[in-house]
Amino acid sequence: MRMLMAGAVLGAMVVAAPAAQMPTYGVTATVAKNVDATKFKTYAWTKGGPSADKTVDAQIVAAVDRELAGVGLTKASGKSDVLVTYFSLRRTDVDLKAKPDAAGNLPQYSVGSLLVTLMDPATRRRLVSLRTDKPVELDPAKAESIINGAVTEMFAKYPTRQKK
Repeated sequence: MRMLMAGAVLGAMVVAAPAAQMPTYGVTATVAKNVDATKFKTYAWTKGGPSADKTVDAQIVAAVDRELAGVGLTKASGKSDVLVTYFSLRRTDVDLKAKPDAAGNLPQYSVGSLLVTLMDPATRRRLVSLRTDKPVELDPAKAESIINGAVTEMFAKYPTRQKK
């Protein structure tokens, strides 16, 4: 009986391991408890984990500025209701479920991750976090349209845009 149970547990682990390793792509929005995003009127930028590419950094900041204006926030030069920052990362995901090619290589995908966070200026507590992870093309000519689309998709989940 113990052998049967051990075999069942091992079999479940073998099946669950690849599924646990499969990345999830899409947009997630996290709002801290007791946060009313309708009270946010002004924002100011603070340092985060920007893109090393200055052009991409400027495109992300411009896209976030545009979307924040779209939800009714105004950029402040001094004191603000929230601080805004972003973190970006590009990684390579490997499809562990796919069959290897003739050379034994598994398919690989370039994935972009972008996290935009609105924080309390006094405590730096995260109030609203919007994150996207998605496969991206590495063509620099398409970077701005990819960034604009990703940021627009993220802000579609901004708390004041969600139906109650």
